[in-house]
Amino acid sequence: MYEDIRNNKIKTGLIVALFLVVITLIVYYICMAFDLGPISIVIAMVFSIATSWASYYYSDKIVLSINRAREATPEQNEKLNNILDGLMVASGLEHRPRLYVVDDPQPNAFATGRNPENSVICVTTGLLEKMDYYELEGVVAHELSHIKNYDIRLSAVVSVMVGFIVMLADWVSRALFWGVGDRDNDSKGNPILMLIGLICLILAPIFGQLMQLALSRRREFLADASAVELTRNPDGLISALEKLDGDRSQLKTANNSTAHMFIVNPFKTNLKSGRKDRTSLFSTHPSIEARIEAIRNLK
Repeated sequence: MYEDIRNNKIKTGLIVALFLVVITLIVYYICMAFDLGPISIVIAMVFSIATSWASYYYSDKIVLSINRAREATPEQNEKLNNILDGLMVASGLEHRPRLYVVDDPQPNAFATGRNPENSVICVTTGLLEKMDYYELEGVVAHELSHIKNYDIRLSAVVSVMVGFIVMLADWVSRALFWGVGDRDNDSKGNPILMLIGLICLILAPIFGQLMQLALSRRREFLADASAVELTRNPDGLISALEKLDGDRSQLKTANNSTAHMFIVNPFKTNLKSGRKDRTSLFSTHPSIEARIEAIRNLK
């Protein structure tokens, strides 16, 4: 486990460094389109450092905002709070995660934050309504394990930074299409901007997918195993995963940048055919069947 924590910290550092390089290059060539001259590289560096810092320190707030989450109160969510309090004793964590709720019928959950001291566990109202006590305990234990293993730092950083790069690349491509910055046809920067914009447009979605795949599916197996260790009740988590897999309701706030953070994929693409989603090469989650089999092998 300690090796996984160390690897997650190393991966986070590498992703932040890569993000700095990509953002610097994109902003540099955008500045060239407006003929800002040598100051372009200074602007690009300042902009990339500022966005990297904001993405790291405010990643939890950004993710919660994207999913329209509200803070869970002890009065309205007594069972959820009691379950977390019990698991905190078994986990050995010093800092209690904040609890949030998303008003959505799909049962699902995720954890986020830059470290255990600034962590969040978020569940949907569908999860609270459709799970019994031990199933909900298994799901919360799974998310608490992501916090303990520092998976949340890597997940949050990837979600915010990849989403930003994709949006910036989309803005560049639209600006090129509408001729923004093409005030001087003799500008030497414009042809380079067009080439970089085209490359960003083509590669940004692929880059985003590959960055999310850096969050190995192995982390889901590890979180499942850690959850069983915390609850001493593998049947509760198995039953929860079966319910999560069988539910076909859609998560209204689901988006590609944060889908990998949830305990199960929030996209239900095969509702009409009734066929369950299967793991593909580019899936961010292992199949539910594989996860349940791994849990049963722990028994």
